[in-house]
Amino acid sequence: QVQLAESGGGLVQPGGSLRLACIASGFRTNYWSIGWFRQAPGKELETVSCIARTDDSTHYADSVAGRFTISRDNANNAVYLQMNSLKSEDTAVYYCARSYDDGPGYCLPAAFGSWGQGTQVTVSA
Repeated sequence: QVQLAESGGGLVQPGGSLRLACIASGFRTNYWSIGWFRQAPGKELETVSCIARTDDSTHYADSVAGRFTISRDNANNAVYLQMNSLKSEDTAVYYCARSYDDGPGYCLPAAFGSWGQGTQVTVSA
């Protein structure tokens, strides 16, 4: 059974850091593109970052570029999202998902499936 499970969320002060984990079961993450997405209250689901299945190239939303880093841990069948210099506007539920696509423009929610249940990230003083 294919499953993705996010963890690592929590409450952090502005400027702080968190590392989110996306742990997979039922498939090997290194054969798939993995994406991180987030949804804040009252807002639409948006892309945060993706890592491509064929060459591990990475994509970041402009709002997180330079602060967030996506990476694979093939030994643990996981993908991580290291989040530094967190801001209040990063507050959201964060989800990971998988896609077999990695062509131009693939890093959008509609291209992904097998979504995890999400983990809450709250950035507040």
